[in-house]
Amino acid sequence: MITRVYELMIIIDSDVADGDIEAVMTRTEELVTAEGGRIASTNNWGRRKFAYEINHKVEGTYVVWEIVTESAGLPNTERQLRLADDIVRHKVFRLPEKEATRRGLLGAVVSD
Repeated sequence: MITRVYELMIIIDSDVADGDIEAVMTRTEELVTAEGGRIASTNNWGRRKFAYEINHKVEGTYVVWEIVTESAGLPNTERQLRLADDIVRHKVFRLPEKEATRRGLLGAVVSD
């Protein structure tokens, strides 16, 4: 099986109370692990202003995960994030093998 590394970023709605942000993060992590992914790292960037207004909001809480999985993408996770009212935006993208290796998420180091 081919191991793939993805980066997932979500923006949590500014209406979500600070105490409930952890619950949104936990729910997102449960979606990823249910789909066979392993969370390699979590990085909560905190509340930030948007470059432009999104759904009448001007700020949100950004969270980024590095995910290692053998599945091709995270289709169910993406579907659930699209439907979630407390998530303004999300983006999943596959890290190139060279970058994933450089970050220590895949096997041996790839040389230039």
